[in-house]
Amino acid sequence: MSRIGFIGMGNMGSAILMGVLKAFPKEDLIFCAKTQETKRRIYEKTGVEYTDSNAECANKCKYLILAVKPQFYDEVLNGIRYMLTPEHIIISLAPGKTINELKLNLGKDKRIVRAMPNTPAKIGEGMTGISCIKEEFSDIELNVLERLFKACGRAEFIDERLMNAVVCASGSSPAFGYMFIEALADSAVRCGMPRNQAYVFAAQAMKGAAAMVLETGEHPGTLKDQVCSPAGTTIEGVAALEEYGMRNAVLKASEAVLKKCTEM
Repeated sequence: MSRIGFIGMGNMGSAILMGVLKAFPKEDLIFCAKTQETKRRIYEKTGVEYTDSNAECANKCKYLILAVKPQFYDEVLNGIRYMLTPEHIIISLAPGKTINELKLNLGKDKRIVRAMPNTPAKIGEGMTGISCIKEEFSDIELNVLERLFKACGRAEFIDERLMNAVVCASGSSPAFGYMFIEALADSAVRCGMPRNQAYVFAAQAMKGAAAMVLETGEHPGTLKDQVCSPAGTTIEGVAALEEYGMRNAVLKASEAVLKKCTEM
């Protein structure tokens, strides 16, 4: 098995590493992080080897995951460019950085993959969109890419033109979900429930609702209707959410995410 390397051990890089460790042995992995403190902390937690430099990390792997913020991409790419060969598979997690842009930067012969995971990858419940020019990769390589991200949850290959939609649908949306769970817990606390218990009830309800969508294949609206008894409590809550613009707020949030993607 060719090694999988990580450059960057922030929230996303460490989340993916923790997910990948569920399917790949630590000996197949290697990473580099910005500070020695981070390197030591991740090594003590995972046993995964680290390198002294990004260039050394790139030299010791075939699959290279760039888990750095877009504003640091030029600096990181300049530091590893001379180590990259056509045999490398470079996996970019940066929103707004297209395959063509990265090829112009690194060379047309370089093989680029764009991926957009999310932080639930840390517990194997992530969702990742993967985009690449499939003709540039062998079936074995495509299988490794799929295994890598499915180790973190669900993963699907998509057209690159849809990558910004992935950011809206799953990349940024866990934060929105956490806000909703927090608000639900606040409402339960207001009704007298202890806060720690309120978080469990709210979070499990949302986890169950999401599982119903995925496992039944039914339309979310149909599942919503099944909870809304005539003249019951739930339909009153739904009416209030509509009155106060929940649906529009979500659309506006996704619009803001999309705008930021195009600006990067």
